[in-house]
Amino acid sequence: MTPSSIDGLPENSLPAVRWSGDPGSNVSPPLCVNRGVSEKRVAGLDGLRGLCALYVLLFHCWAYTFRGFPRYRGPEWLSWLGFGRLAVVMFLVVSGFSLAMAAARNGWRLGSLGRYARRRAWRILPAYWAALVFSLIIAWTVVRQPHSAEPTSESVVVYTLLLQDLVAAPTPNGAFWSISVEALLYALLPLLVLLCRRIGPAAMLAIVTLPVVVIGFAVFDGSPPQGDNWLAPHLVPAFAAGVVAAGVVAAGDAFRRVPWAWLSVLAAVPVGLLILYQGTRWMIGHYYWVDLAIAPAMTMLLLAVVSGRPAALIRLLDSRPLKRLGSMSYSLYLIHLPIVVVVTLKLAIPQLGRGMASFTATVLIAGGLSLAGAWLFARLFEAPFQRHRSWAELRNAVRPVADHRRRPEQPVLIGADTAPADHR
Repeated sequence: MTPSSIDGLPENSLPAVRWSGDPGSNVSPPLCVNRGVSEKRVAGLDGLRGLCALYVLLFHCWAYTFRGFPRYRGPEWLSWLGFGRLAVVMFLVVSGFSLAMAAARNGWRLGSLGRYARRRAWRILPAYWAALVFSLIIAWTVVRQPHSAEPTSESVVVYTLLLQDLVAAPTPNGAFWSISVEALLYALLPLLVLLCRRIGPAAMLAIVTLPVVVIGFAVFDGSPPQGDNWLAPHLVPAFAAGVVAAGVVAAGDAFRRVPWAWLSVLAAVPVGLLILYQGTRWMIGHYYWVDLAIAPAMTMLLLAVVSGRPAALIRLLDSRPLKRLGSMSYSLYLIHLPIVVVVTLKLAIPQLGRGMASFTATVLIAGGLSLAGAWLFARLFEAPFQRHRSWAELRNAVRPVADHRRRPEQPVLIGADTAPADHR
């Protein structure tokens, strides 16, 4: 998961979108003015990101404290925590939507590719590289990631260059697989936007989905293997579905009249029932198809949030705690897993064994440390790069602070006239 913001606009914002709700409706406009007349914030989108990141954190606490995942041996009432992968798919849908929105409202023109690439790198790399250093230190000095060898020099090169989806190397952080996937999908976005302009969003989605389906059946006989690499190709349709959602919103306010929330539930029910019937182990062996099947429901959920209905859901997602959580969701995703692994393998399980006690301790300790660390990480490695769009801006912002700290305090003489000359 990486943060997704519209090129040239603040994160979680849209170009001006008109609200055409009924005057007597008690549903608030879903797009709230954030910075100026022409920039609108999607109410609830930050909260949605925050909930997804929090769910991934809880999923890892759950997965590492009970034996046998995916052959889960914990209490049944906690089995709802076993779907962390689906939260990542939701992130991909949101990313496709956010990054394509400006292009969709501009006749499917993305603008300068160099500018787009610089803005994406500026947004995701500082926090990612800082988290990589943090993860490597934990893996080399405290505990390595389960199911992986200790990171090597090859790992440093591969993960620094975001090539982990293409090149297998011991991982310093098991959550980093999706960062490489998103980076590859970012590189694909200009082509998706071009296809939308030439043949339309629906045809674009069909073109990128059909090869995934054909390969799944023709090459893998319906059972594609689930490895740790080369996941981006089969996740393209989820990202592209978000691009299509941007086209739906850009087409006009008529989309608000569609009951997206109910359609999302209807689309999710068959997938959910199949997963519940088959179990978590089956789902993990069939991520290839589950990711495809759940993407429509997630896309319609996203459209429901953008349309502002149901109002109760939007109020929840746009509440202050969830907005704050969403503002640091990228940092939370980046740093939580090494913390969870340290707490589970070095503290909770040795002291409490595997089971409910370890899970509770992990949620409280690792969850608290992850949230506090994410807050600090976001302040250090996200906020400065969101406020300032270049090294020059960043240096100019830092220089006055540094100069003020270096400047010696001038003695103040009691009774002396200390007013500035122009105010005397």
